Amino acid sequence: MDRSRFVGLALLAFGLVFLSFIVRGTTRLLAPYELAVALSAPILFAAAGLLAVLVALATLDVTGIRKLE
Repeated sequence: MDRSRFVGLALLAFGLVFLSFIVRGTTRLLAPYELAVALSAPILFAAAGLLAVLVALATLDVTGIRKLE
């Protein structure tokens, strides 16, 4: 993976976190809190998973095991 793709995926992850809060907030205006959380949780979990993968890749790059091109 090259560095520009890594940065793009990091921006996507932070965009997903932002989207999760937007979904929760707008859904909260129209529906109960439990439904708002249920709709925003999958987006937040996807962002957390993507961030975990990116942290693992960055750790591998820093340790020299697998370099980012």
